[in-house]
Order: sequence, then C-alpha cells, then structure tokens
Amino acid sequence: MPAIRVVQWATGAVGRYALRSVLSRPELELAGVLVYDPDKTGKDAGDLVALPRTGVTCTDDVERILATDADCVLHMPLPASYFGADQAADLETICALLASGKNVITTTGFVYPKSYGPGVVQRIETACAEGGTSLHGTGVNPGFMSDFLPLALSGLSSRVDHIYVRESSDFRGHPSRQIVVDLVGFTRSAKDYIAAVRPYRAFQRSLFAESAQLVADALGVELDEVEESDEFELATEEFEIAAGLVSEGTVCASRWVFSGLVRGRPFMTIEVVYKADAAKVRRWPDPGFSIHIEGVPQMTVSVEEVSHGLAAAASHAVNSIPAVVSAKPGIRTLLDLPLPTARGLARLA
Repeated sequence: MPAIRVVQWATGAVGRYALRSVLSRPELELAGVLVYDPDKTGKDAGDLVALPRTGVTCTDDVERILATDADCVLHMPLPASYFGADQAADLETICALLASGKNVITTTGFVYPKSYGPGVVQRIETACAEGGTSLHGTGVNPGFMSDFLPLALSGLSSRVDHIYVRESSDFRGHPSRQIVVDLVGFTRSAKDYIAAVRPYRAFQRSLFAESAQLVADALGVELDEVEESDEFELATEEFEIAAGLVSEGTVCASRWVFSGLVRGRPFMTIEVVYKADAAKVRRWPDPGFSIHIEGVPQMTVSVEEVSHGLAAAASHAVNSIPAVVSAKPGIRTLLDLPLPTARGLARLA
C-alpha cells in the first residue's frame, strides 16, 4: 500500500505532537506543513520536533498548501473564535481544503456539524462532494471522553436517565502562554477576565453543545436547548506555572457546565474544570475524567490521569487518518467511522 500523504496544518502544542507522530509512522508520508509563526517559516519540518531532516519545508502560504498533493490534512490551529472571529473563518478554510481534494481531520470542533444547522452541513457536504473528501472532527474532550465513552457505556444500559461527564485539567505544565493566559484567562484580574472571556465562552458553548447533541441524537433523544454557566476562582497566593506567574488575586481556575435540556431537565451534563495548578487550587475536583450514567444499571467510569493530554489529542487524530481517508465523501463523525486504535504501535518485550 502506498503511504498516506499528510499535511500538518499548524505546529502549536498539539500540532507538534501530531507532526512527530506522522514522521515516526512508515505508513504515513509528510507532504507539507503550514505554520503561523514567522520564525518557523522556511525551516525543515524535522527541526521543529528534534527529528532528522525531512526535506519538507514549513510554509505560511495557504495557496501552496491547497495546491499540494496530499490525502489528508491534520487541521490543528487555534480556533478562529479564540480571536473574536466568527467560526465561519475556520469553516472557510476547512471547506477550501476539502474542495481541493484533501480529507480533513480537525481539532477546532466540528465533531458534530449538524448542531450548527442545515446551512453549515450543506456547505461542508458540497465541499466534500467537490473534492471527493471527508471531514472528521476529533479530540480528547470533546471527541472521546464526552462523546465516544458515554455512548460505549450506554450499550450496557436498559434505561438511561441522565449522562454526566466531568473533566478536570491541570494547566501547570502547559507550555503555551497564548492558550493558558490569552485564551483560558489565567493570570488576569477578575475585571480583565470577565471582559476577555466572552469570545472564549461562545466557542466553549458551541463546542460542548456539539457533544451533547451528538450523544442525544445517537440515543434518539431530542434536546430542547443546551444551557451554559461558568464561574472562576482567584489565587490566594502567588505561584509559577509553565506559562508564567500567577499573582495573588488573579484568576487561577474556572468551571464550566453545559446541560442538554429536555423539557427543562438535563439529559446530559458536561462539567469542565480548568486549574492553573491543581496543587494550588483546592476548590473543585482533582484532575481526571469521570463519566456517570444514571439509569439501569448505574455506571461510573473514572480516568484518574492522562499524563500528556496534548499528546492524546494528537494521537486520536493521527490514529483516525486511515479510516477517514478510506471513508465515503461527506461529514464523518465517530458514529460513521470504525474505532481508532493504536494498531501497529504496541511495544513488545
């Protein structure tokens, strides 16, 4: 079988993990790399991840990438909504890639485009038909913990009353100041946080609404709406994290709750807790994931630690490449694709 030609779109925290993974797998061939940092333009892709040179030069030229012969694009930029732009900016890019003949796996959302309405679905499907390609949105949460695992557990149920998913994440070692400070809002004063979080709130709501809608539709439940609430915590002392200094009195944690409602009652609840340093923030649950299904039988599954969450998000996308490339053209959610696994990646003694 010829190698699958892959473009890595963006080389931030998640993108670098994905790029390293692509370069380490013989069944994948790097076809191009799109970067946003001017300092990375013109560099060999291998230099970005401390691997041998590849002969593939990083570029910031979108038209060059669109013209590149490739089977799949790992689309991993920061979502446009983070910068106050409309989500249509990401949609425009994704549709251009699809129409150019490249399948797209994105971590900017789109795990369930149906939640955005028929207009968005039709636009994506048209681009897929033009290019003979597929779109798949993925990630750890959403994309696995709040989508795949609850549905997998529901297969053991004779009745489902309520699905609860909780993520608690520790940002102590996260290297990106752009994400930890500029986007999530840690180290900001309460006043600055409240003003800056608005575009981020809109993105979070749309993202987790996709998960709730996907799970509900898969179980034959019609949601009336997805309700969102959020709150934050201020630091009681000064401490350092990888992204900078958290001063006393600045934002050091936030909690988000997204509830898919049916007749005013929650059918699915997703709680997301972010902490600048879990050792310094006692309020709210410790890091990890928890899934609880209330019904018959009652079920609770906990994942106490994902040591490298960014690597997990990248791996989930990379492991999905073969299935997405071989899928029929169109939007392909986790409901349409086989289970992505680490086939061929086992290390045996």
